[in-house]
Amino acid sequence: MKIDVITIFPEMIRSGLSHSIIKRAQEAGRVELAAHDPRDHTTDRHRSTDDTPYGGGAGMVMRPGPIFAAVESLEPPSDARIVMLTPQGKTLTQAMAHEFAQSSHLILLCGHYEGFDERVREHLATDEISIGDYVLTGGELPALVLIDAVVRLLPGVLGSEESAAGDTFSDGLLEYPQYTRPPDFRGWTIPEVLLSGNHAAIANWRRKEQFRRTQARRPDLWSAFQPSKSDLKLIKQLSEEIPSPSAGESSEEN
Repeated sequence: MKIDVITIFPEMIRSGLSHSIIKRAQEAGRVELAAHDPRDHTTDRHRSTDDTPYGGGAGMVMRPGPIFAAVESLEPPSDARIVMLTPQGKTLTQAMAHEFAQSSHLILLCGHYEGFDERVREHLATDEISIGDYVLTGGELPALVLIDAVVRLLPGVLGSEESAAGDTFSDGLLEYPQYTRPPDFRGWTIPEVLLSGNHAAIANWRRKEQFRRTQARRPDLWSAFQPSKSDLKLIKQLSEEIPSPSAGESSEEN
């Protein structure tokens, strides 16, 4: 996969991509990442990428010329996804991350000030993505979030395909609680089933904990979940059990 980011702060992107799994994915040739400054495609001596809005109003607007020129300089294929990072876009989900991970070329547009000239949205971008209902100073942090969410799904990036398959949201549910050594920490012990060596029992416990946690924390996800026949049996068992003391106590790393 190739991912290009159009931003007036390219070093912010380069720094964010030079660590951990994303760095290793680049070194392994799983993904090619680059940041490009639209100032390199300006024609005035001030290298301006913004201007005052027509009709008046506060703030500045990103000019279309440098953005179009920066994208066109990359010579993207016809199926490239050109993504505006904007609070007006669709909220990023795990399903969207999987969809973007199937693309061969992503171009991410980072806005600033009052956003982009509308012609960027109408005639250049193929997608608009938001990472939540709040406003940031620019599109760089959302771009890094999107890149991280997508790159970790590429084959070979995580090392184990099961790592991504078991993530929260991978099947529409939250992930089950995770534990590691020691089995007794300050008097807080782990569920005995995890020490049993009974893989079927462990799998059932984990699945039921997914149900319990999703019901409690994300009723919106739970209402949309379509359980299988085996899931229905576990849900019935869960309804007959006393709530687990572990539910809601541990959290996965985001």
